[in-house]
Amino acid sequence: MQDFIFYFKMGLFHVLDIKAYDHILFLIVLAVVYQFKQWTKVIWLITLFTIGHSITLALSAYGIINVRADLVEFLIPLTIFITGLMNVLTAKKASVGKENQNLFFALFFGLIHGLGFSNYFKMMIGSSKDKFFPLLEFAIGVEVAQVIIVFIILLVGSLIQSVFGVNRRDWILIASSIVIGFAFQMMINRVFW
Repeated sequence: MQDFIFYFKMGLFHVLDIKAYDHILFLIVLAVVYQFKQWTKVIWLITLFTIGHSITLALSAYGIINVRADLVEFLIPLTIFITGLMNVLTAKKASVGKENQNLFFALFFGLIHGLGFSNYFKMMIGSSKDKFFPLLEFAIGVEVAQVIIVFIILLVGSLIQSVFGVNRRDWILIASSIVIGFAFQMMINRVFW
């Protein structure tokens, strides 16, 4: 039980750590196109992200893949930038219910985000033969943290749209544009060539 709590907390704070805000930024651009009443779609969205994240963590933990950290550190904000840009380019469509592109982004870009934590995770589990349960426990922590973050994003979006009268398209444009700005700065800071 103590190991479960340890890896669960590690997964939880991997997402909720303000120093690792890239994860939160990605969740914002993934979830901003959804409305509160679409919570089941949003659960699928974050679960697909967790699956992608966990696949590359597992592949790395078992020594199947090893990717340069500087490349991954650049690719993470690039995934945020691309997702935000797609939101901006399709904001009108998203505002009438076309959010399926983000399901693809969640899974595919989750693979890249998982690589970002893989070296640290490998150090945490060391040469332990039992890697499956720590991976599962970590993934559960990530999933719970993502539910918390996405709930907040949906709540803020709902309040901004209902209290301040901002239409859905404008909310998507504003939130995505802000995140694009952060992602662009992160990409410049992490250029690896």
